[in-house]
Amino acid sequence: MTSSSNPIEQSFELAAERCDDLTPLVYRRLFHRHPEAQAMFRTEGSEPVKGSMLSLTIEAILDFAGERTGHFRLIDCEVSSHDAYGTPRELFVAFFAVIADTLREILGEQWSDEIDAAWHKLLRDVAAVVAQHAE
Repeated sequence: MTSSSNPIEQSFELAAERCDDLTPLVYRRLFHRHPEAQAMFRTEGSEPVKGSMLSLTIEAILDFAGERTGHFRLIDCEVSSHDAYGTPRELFVAFFAVIADTLREILGEQWSDEIDAAWHKLLRDVAAVVAQHAE
């Protein structure tokens, strides 16, 4: 049973009960949907980078969906750093949707309307943050 009343947090808590590591599932889905993203990672030694990137993104998501104590600003900062890496902004935003879709698949019937609505709102809000960087 989840301990949070926040639907985004609930989705991660429920997924954690079923899955020890989201990393391979998230990146498999990302590379399937966006094959161009795979070339952005080194062939050797990229697993820790992927894990770290996902972990920081989850922290930012939880803060963005919750109290907004500061970690969500990571989203704002990472738009600029990913621009420097040559990451298209659409791909940056798509990573958040890939996480949501991975959680939806893991949760199955536990993916509630409330969780779905919260994720849709979060994805719109992330897209708006990224759009604020438009030149």
